[in-house]
Amino acid sequence: MDKNYLFNQRIRLRHLHTFVAVAQQGTLGRAAETLSLSQPALSKTLNELEELTGVRLFERGRLGAQLTTIGEQFLTHAIKVLDALNHAGQSFASPVSDRPVVIRLGALTTAAMGMLPQILDRFHQQQPQATVQVATLHNNVLLAGLKAGEFDIGIGRMADAGMMAGLAYELLFLESLRLVVRPEHPLLSDNVTLSRALQWPVVISPEGTAPRRIAQAMMDEQGCKLPASCVETSSTSLARQLALRYDYVWFVPSGAVKEDLSHSSLAALPVASHGPGEPVGIITRSGNPLCLSAEILLATIRKCHSG
Repeated sequence: MDKNYLFNQRIRLRHLHTFVAVAQQGTLGRAAETLSLSQPALSKTLNELEELTGVRLFERGRLGAQLTTIGEQFLTHAIKVLDALNHAGQSFASPVSDRPVVIRLGALTTAAMGMLPQILDRFHQQQPQATVQVATLHNNVLLAGLKAGEFDIGIGRMADAGMMAGLAYELLFLESLRLVVRPEHPLLSDNVTLSRALQWPVVISPEGTAPRRIAQAMMDEQGCKLPASCVETSSTSLARQLALRYDYVWFVPSGAVKEDLSHSSLAALPVASHGPGEPVGIITRSGNPLCLSAEILLATIRKCHSG
């Protein structure tokens, strides 16, 4: 008998639900909470699925369960199967309803500028019927909004234990701070140091934000101070225009200017950032199941980052 026939006959929806939950939550413990299962039961189901497929779908370690390359491919198919069943069920439940799926996404302003355009374009290629409502805001407001149920998914920074209570966090990358200027800036023809960069007008994030803390640590380490000609703003669009059109030196998280640097719209000064960077990741409410379109958006965020 055909092996594919045996596989298709033996696989169950519980295998797919378990697999998607682990991929979404990043750990077996959080996935078990989401599905209201014990962790041993969930682990057993996941092992069954890996035996059926004959491949390893996750690498499990101290940081949780990370999808293998084959696991990422399988996730796409698993979501399509579950999504198709979900749509079939909706057609029985409400045949006259044509309301779009709405996903509420909260993101740091720098993430919105750097990451989201590509993510949203790829997502809508898979889910053209879904509406994504995007709010850009400071990290503490983002975390509070997630806890209050105002957002389904957040892209933000890790905070202290009190702020993260009730939230699930999945690291995407460590975001460093860059100093950028327009390509024709006079600084680029000089031997650049932080001290010399601060002789020019500066645009920087307000006090109390993570980018400002990193910038302040850099200046303290080298005995420098901000110049009097300084613009403090949380508006990345305003800061970008000041750096693009004038002689401002912009202290900016690296993710926000990735595209500008790759297209040489802006140039980075050779000034080292302080420390390893700030962790930026996906944040969701613990134990709160997401709709399948939101799970596809999560998978797209992971894929765009890894790719």
